[in-house]
Amino acid sequence: MTTLSVPHPVPSPAEDAENLRKAFQGWGTDEKSVIGILAHRDAAQRRQIRLAYEERFKEDLIKRLESELSGDFEKAVYRWIFEPLEREAIIANVAVKSSTIDYRVIIETVCINNPGELLAVKNAYQARYKRSLEEDFLVPLVGCYRYYGEEIDAGLAQSEAKILHDAMKEKVFNHEEIIRILSTRNRAQLNATFNRFKDDFGISVTKVSFPLSLPLRASPRWLFPIFASFDLEVSLGFCRRFQELTSKSPNELVSALRIAIRCIISPHKYFEKVLRAALGNSGVDEDALTRVVVTRAEKDLRVIKEVYLQRNNVPLDQAIAKATSKDYKNFLLALVGN
Repeated sequence: MTTLSVPHPVPSPAEDAENLRKAFQGWGTDEKSVIGILAHRDAAQRRQIRLAYEERFKEDLIKRLESELSGDFEKAVYRWIFEPLEREAIIANVAVKSSTIDYRVIIETVCINNPGELLAVKNAYQARYKRSLEEDFLVPLVGCYRYYGEEIDAGLAQSEAKILHDAMKEKVFNHEEIIRILSTRNRAQLNATFNRFKDDFGISVTKVSFPLSLPLRASPRWLFPIFASFDLEVSLGFCRRFQELTSKSPNELVSALRIAIRCIISPHKYFEKVLRAALGNSGVDEDALTRVVVTRAEKDLRVIKEVYLQRNNVPLDQAIAKATSKDYKNFLLALVGN
């Protein structure tokens, strides 16, 4: 499912390090050579190149790349060169340290990673920043292992789909029932419930109109099960902090709920939607575009590309080529398998 193209035979790390050094010398940087090497090596190979470069030239390759490159191209290369877990930790740090916290990134991290991956990201965050993600997020996030099996109960899915529908239809949200469903069911069971919801009531659960204003005491309890269900218990402190944001813009809470459910139902369709929005007519969201491409290229970007083509009737690489330019464009196109 990866879009990464690695040459065969692959040059040695020492050879790649030497060629990168040559790309940095002379008048200006040879960006084409940088892309030709780094965009066509997997995580383990990139790590070996970094080690070989530092051993041979006594300098940090990442710092050298930061000084040689610029703009969106530099940001994309910077995120790509790290190993996946450290990259996710960096992206999470950027999200929580920005002037306005990007809750999309936190929701993606929690809802898409499995329990082991999520714990590994948290460990990578602490190793890199000497602080826990909990500290930087200013709330106690407690990792916990919950059942992650694939068994489903069709009868349970039918009954709980009706419970969700009745609560949403009346807009008298029975918070106890919704919390119970979202916080005690595994991903497979929830997907079965969401599918039954659509089959029985003719609408996706993500299309149902949520009330734009929830009582202060209820809003935190809405967010808790979404996160707790996917192996990260979020305290009341997070929910109240999020409520501070949504008190000015209630739609933010609705958006968070829908993002979480979309991540649960189909990560591939969710990321296609992120890419579609990032490449929309209102302007390119380079941060979102870079985040999806660099984090999924070694995982499932090929599937996301297929979903994008089906949804938009335009190949992803063609959309990227139209919306971006120069070295940034060439680097992204190399990662998506162009």
